[in-house]
Amino acid sequence: MTQIGSAPRDPILRVVPGPSDINSNGHIFGGWILSQMDIAGGIVASREAQGPVATVAIEAMEFIAPILVRDLISIYAHVVRRGRTSLAIKIEVIATRDRGETEVKVTEAIYTFVALDENHRPQPLPGRD
Repeated sequence: MTQIGSAPRDPILRVVPGPSDINSNGHIFGGWILSQMDIAGGIVASREAQGPVATVAIEAMEFIAPILVRDLISIYAHVVRRGRTSLAIKIEVIATRDRGETEVKVTEAIYTFVALDENHRPQPLPGRD
């Protein structure tokens, strides 16, 4: 895979978790944020692939701080590696709290996506030499 660019300044996705997303500890359920990260990464990957993609791996997942109800979640994502059919997307999640006064990095991971053809099989990414 080829190493690629730097982090974007604008979030790919912004969302506010609701009361139904709370786990037994009063924090946001980890699976909820994994899903939101997958959506954001998929947006970036499908733009780069110019078509459908599938998530094939999550690596280097780290939960740094809990997500709280009423946090505004901003998800940043960018391509860090590009292979023949796959893309590694670094995804970072920032929670904005206290009516915008505090920002906390809550998690990050690298998701790998594969470009798919019309038969749902891996296909080469556009622009590959």
